[in-house]
Order: sequence, then C-alpha cells, then structure tokens
Amino acid sequence: MFTDMHAVVEVLRVLPDKDKAVEAEAIAHQNKLTKPLGALGKLEELAVFLASWQGQVKPSLKTAQAIVYAGNHGICAQGVNPFPQEVTAQMVANFTTGGAAINQLCALSDADLNVVPLSLQTPTADFTEQEAMSEDELCEAMNIGAKAVNLDANILLLGEMGIGNSTISSALAASVFGGDVGRWVGAGTGSDEAGIAHKKAVIEKGLAKHGSRTDLSALQAFGGREQAAICGAILTARVARIPVILDGFICTAAAAPLFGIKPDSLNHCLIAHMSAEPGHQHLMAEMKKSAILNLDMRLGEGTGAALALSILRGAVACHNQMATFSSAGIAGV
Repeated sequence: MFTDMHAVVEVLRVLPDKDKAVEAEAIAHQNKLTKPLGALGKLEELAVFLASWQGQVKPSLKTAQAIVYAGNHGICAQGVNPFPQEVTAQMVANFTTGGAAINQLCALSDADLNVVPLSLQTPTADFTEQEAMSEDELCEAMNIGAKAVNLDANILLLGEMGIGNSTISSALAASVFGGDVGRWVGAGTGSDEAGIAHKKAVIEKGLAKHGSRTDLSALQAFGGREQAAICGAILTARVARIPVILDGFICTAAAAPLFGIKPDSLNHCLIAHMSAEPGHQHLMAEMKKSAILNLDMRLGEGTGAALALSILRGAVACHNQMATFSSAGIAGV
C-alpha cells in the first residue's frame, strides 16, 4: 500500500533488478540458434529482455494483462480539448462492450483486457489554480492502479483514457525535464494550431504557479488519476519482476516522475511505439529508450502496447522454439 509519497520513495529504494545470470544464459542460447549472430535484430534483444526480468532462460507470454486506466481532469475547464469530458465515460462503456480499437488488438494479440475508471464523476483540480490532487488522492489512485495488476501475469500492458490528458502529459514532461514548453505540446485528440498554442499557454501558467518538479510532487501538481494509477502499476510490476509495455506519449509521461526520482526504476519497461505526439520522441531521448514500433499512432487506449505484444510473441517463439545448430545437425558459423 502507498500510504504517502514517502512510502513510494521507500519502495523505489529497494526495487529488484533483472537476473543478470539468466540474461547471460539467454544470450548464449540465442547465439546457438540456427541463424547468423544478431540476424533477428531487436527480436533477439526483446527475448533476452523478457528472460532477464522473468528469471527464466526461455521466457513465457502465456498470461498477458492489459489495463486501461481512465480519469477526468479539471484542466479541461481551460478549454484545452475539443471534446467534452463526458466522452471519457462513454469510451469506458465502449471498452466494456468491446467496441474500441483496444478490444480488437487485445483479442488479436491474446491479452486479457481490464478497464479501470477512476472517479470519473470527480475530475482532478485545475492545475492553473491549485495542485491537481492532494497527497491522499494521489496515493489512492496509485493503490487502485497497483491492485489492478495480476501478479501471475507474464507481461503487463498499460494504457489510458481521459479527455484532456495530453495536456496533463505535456505538463508532466515539461515539469520533470524542462526546456521550452512548446516541444512537449501536440494536437492531442485534434486541437488545431490555435488550440495547441492555447494548451502551451495553459501549461506555462501552471508551471509558473507550481514550478518545475522532478519527483512525485510533479504528479500531484499536474497529473491525473489515471497517470497516478499507471505509476502504481509500474511499481507493483517491478516488485513482482513483471515486464511492462508502456503504450505511448501519455503512459511514458505518466512515468516521468518515477524516472525523475530514480532513472533505473523504469528498466523493466518497454516503450510500445513512438507516438505522433511530438513530445514523445523528446521523452524517449531523455529516458534513453527507444520504441518497438513507429506507426504514426496517437490514439492511446494501450493500442500500441497491444500491437507491440504481437512482436514480443514473435521474439519469444523464435527464442524458445528454434533449433540450435547442434540439435539440427548444422555446422555452426
């Protein structure tokens, strides 16, 4: 349980690491497979990554859990989004009845989908006027995020839904990593040039009020409940040594305060795809991470993570099931 921000920091101090001995064995296994060294490129790296975090030379993706957290945001009072906040609850209903893109992609990639709405009837506060959440609200959301994680899962896919959360994410990134606010701000769900300029001005007003923050106080000042829940899920997965796929810009920005406290806290996380939101490439550069896919997507919902899972399944199939040179009777190179 995350009782307060101090408790979260204490968890961060004692995070387990990957199994380096298993990692070395997995690399050795890869090098014996019937292919030139490195011929499967990033598929080899992904298989070894999974092996090292799961602690088994041949990793498993038998149980994949996808979670979409949903929240609403007080900053929408500033007119930062062309859609009303009612759409958040409407999309949650769409997820529940199987009509969204994430439903189709989870079915395709064989992931169990869970949808977790967080107090949609009570948006967070407008961060141009006060902090978005109290410490209690932040911890409550983190605990909800943590409790939703299936500790028997082999991999966790994280997604989100929330009208206004591209503004939240740009504010979080700008707070933690700094620089010109403009590099973090994009169209979101369809803002035009004037809308993007307005989002930038709103974020600058929030930063002027709360200042730059590089820890969980950034999440308290600017974040949404779904971003806090994502952080709770990330930490829970890390303690259980479950690898995580972060969807795109909003999920990556949600994790920025964890990175700000302890950069290696996200070592068990993969980035699913490079979002069409311009701030995402800057976030990945700051975190020294790369994306599995680049398909000009910016939908959210965890859709990129579900697609990336299919790539991981290919990586694991090759790693686990290919013959070695010895077993196939082929002279190794």
